[in-house]
Amino acid sequence: MAYFFEEPSHTFAEYLLVPGYTSAECIPASVSLKTPVVRYKKGEECPLTMNIPLVSAVMQSVSDDRMAIALAKEGGISFIYGSQTIENQAAMVARVKSYKAGFVTSDSNIKPDQPLTDAVALKEKTGHSTIAVTEDGTANGKLCGIITSRDYRINHTPADAKVKDYMTPFANLVTGQDGITLSEANELIWNHKLNSLPIIDKNGNLKYMVFRKDYASHQEHPLELLDDKHRYIVGAGINTRDYMERVPALLAAGVDVMTLDSSEGFTEWQRRALHDIHEKWPNAKVGAGNVVDAEGFNFLAEAGADFVKIGIGGGSICITREQKGIGRGQATATIEVAKARDEYFKKTGIYVPICSDGGIVHDYHMTLALAMGADFCMLGRYFARFDESPTNKLMVNGSYVKEYWGEGSNRARNWQRYDMGGASKLSFEEGVDSYVPYAGSLHDNVTMSMSKVRHTMCNCGVLTIPELQEKAKITLVSQASLTEGSAHDVIVKTTSIQS
Repeated sequence: MAYFFEEPSHTFAEYLLVPGYTSAECIPASVSLKTPVVRYKKGEECPLTMNIPLVSAVMQSVSDDRMAIALAKEGGISFIYGSQTIENQAAMVARVKSYKAGFVTSDSNIKPDQPLTDAVALKEKTGHSTIAVTEDGTANGKLCGIITSRDYRINHTPADAKVKDYMTPFANLVTGQDGITLSEANELIWNHKLNSLPIIDKNGNLKYMVFRKDYASHQEHPLELLDDKHRYIVGAGINTRDYMERVPALLAAGVDVMTLDSSEGFTEWQRRALHDIHEKWPNAKVGAGNVVDAEGFNFLAEAGADFVKIGIGGGSICITREQKGIGRGQATATIEVAKARDEYFKKTGIYVPICSDGGIVHDYHMTLALAMGADFCMLGRYFARFDESPTNKLMVNGSYVKEYWGEGSNRARNWQRYDMGGASKLSFEEGVDSYVPYAGSLHDNVTMSMSKVRHTMCNCGVLTIPELQEKAKITLVSQASLTEGSAHDVIVKTTSIQS
């Protein structure tokens, strides 16, 4: 007879935290959100930690090298999506590791002979008003000039106007040579009253752009996550098919941590992959998942997973539960797996961090996930809304949105994530193609979200995540309580400012 769980599974929205005693020392500025990422032994320091408990999901529409840099600046880790060629994924990792804070690889580039209307379209697409003009239109081509939105008025230019007719030509540009320090670059910017400074190599090829605004931005990231060579920490997703070719390429590119990306991780395929990777590359850090109960956690922990991801069917674009009828409420899954993690630590002296993946709708759900035992949270929809995600920003029904699709959607066709050992194809969709409301910059939003987490932890009377997990008081709430917890019995004023 099938096994039946006695209790229904619950989501984060069905719980609230009950306040604890807040001492005079318990203020948001004193809260530490530092958290372990990979397994470590009792009495030892974790070899890889984060300064905030957030990682971005292994998704085409979320995690590329730009997202990885932005999130590392805030203290988290991005797992660059694996549903691309090994070469392309490794190149993304390499770009993150070679990125120099303040030195930006130009993502708005154009050829001098292109129509001026192409520059206008590029500005609308990227939102960037400064465009590098290179011979071949690439980010590292021979620099010919710079064109900005201040160089032209599109309604006062001929229809056949070319970029070269309006750009500031190379001869009139102030440039820096490759190898210049950030302080030296900023000195040139201030001395010459520039908004941007192109950095070129000895052959005149564009290497980077340094922007005036990035100097102030660099001071805004005290929690940036760096390795021992002062490079940004970056993760990557891998699958159970080509890992013996993909892993060495990612390690050569400098990846710090990887995760087996699968909708369901309680499988022989993940056990084999963990064994093979750790046998060949013993220092490689590889997480695994996803699981939703103690049995799944123990299986992956014994198999050597460096962390374990929790969650099946809880993502906003995931339809696995609809299609296959498998999964579990994210809160219940997190609670049970956290208990198994603690028992495993007590029994073996090895702490295997757990990651709550999916089911986060509101910022307070992050705090609940941590209180229930998660060491960090993986988010997709949350990060997909920001400027730094790799998708297009569109106007739909009068509002700005960004595209967001699941790895199990027909658009992504990431069959490896749903691989059951059969044919190399996606048999049916387990994700949807959608839009999410555009939310602006990652820095502004993550700063606000983490501020809410810190304030809530102070309400609970704790200053660290381990302390929150030990002392939190959590209560189930009724539907009437949920209604009571929102604005009710009033007419809410509209406070949004329409530009």
